[in-house]
Amino acid sequence: MNMKEATKRIRLGPDTLPSICFYSFLNAYQGLTAVDFTDDSSLIAGGFADSTVRVWSVTPKKLRGVKSAADLSLIDKESDDVLERIMDEKTASESKILYGHGGPVYGISFSPDRNYLLSCSEDGTVRLWSLQTFTCLVGYKGHNYPVWDTQFSPYGYYFVSGGHDRIARLWATDHYQPLRMFAGHLADITCTRFHPNSNYVATGSADRTIRMWDILTGNCVRILTGHKGPIHSLAFSPNGKFLASGATDGRVLLWDIGHGLMIGELKGHMDTVYALRFSRDGEILASGSMDNTVRLWDSLKAFDDIETDDFTAATGHIHLPENSQELLLGTYMTKSTPVIHLHFTRRNLLLAAGAYNP
Repeated sequence: MNMKEATKRIRLGPDTLPSICFYSFLNAYQGLTAVDFTDDSSLIAGGFADSTVRVWSVTPKKLRGVKSAADLSLIDKESDDVLERIMDEKTASESKILYGHGGPVYGISFSPDRNYLLSCSEDGTVRLWSLQTFTCLVGYKGHNYPVWDTQFSPYGYYFVSGGHDRIARLWATDHYQPLRMFAGHLADITCTRFHPNSNYVATGSADRTIRMWDILTGNCVRILTGHKGPIHSLAFSPNGKFLASGATDGRVLLWDIGHGLMIGELKGHMDTVYALRFSRDGEILASGSMDNTVRLWDSLKAFDDIETDDFTAATGHIHLPENSQELLLGTYMTKSTPVIHLHFTRRNLLLAAGAYNP
């Protein structure tokens, strides 16, 4: 399936921009606070201020739970369609609501195999939900204060969380206690992201810095400074060499991770940048903001300038001309909907989501 989709992937660039499909949450009086899509773009989940998590099927295929234990015991385990037979048709519906948190849900993350969903909340817990039974499997307690973000690692099993206590924690789904604690930020950790190779975690904070942590040692290996406000979004380029960050200052900054240097500033948004995502091959960076726009940037051009520049780490900064207007490929307005999440499908279609705000 992955290969089939990948063969249909469209090479993006300045002349071939992605189509954008926008998911607006209408009448979200519960207050939409977080969104995530599965990697295969078949499910979308929303975290809400009323403490619930809701999961929708984006495809015509409905969501079904697994049959009860008594019914499962009657099934012929050897049959070819056993995976189909264990599903309970009576429970089929377009969406499911997950109850359990005791406060607004601020971050959610699907596992890469789309069997699980993580959610973190003001109640100080991170919860792991089964998407087979739509029940909570574990409540991870380690943070005593609101947890602002959580994310699965690229291969599942491990996940990271960060919150008001200024400490990021690395967990494994089968351990109750965190495996690592990353301490160093001077204010809330607002967003957490795994490096594509799973060996590093990046955390963005209200102290206006980004830190990169080595998972094996727990050490901080990079501190990136340059934003003028709390950081709310992070995205690694697919090749793992670059990082994009967005903040309340409305700017998107690009970083060369190897040298720990800022290499560019993308100006254009008028409000907090809540969502960043590179296309599957890294040609385009999409940014979504509270200013109700999605903007597309030519990331290849931004990074090519660096590859050709002989910059010395001694100068501490790469001299980039004011070229953010050249790099802007398009601006797309929503109908008064702040953009809080972006996702490129395997075919490089861009999905965006937010709650309509009349």
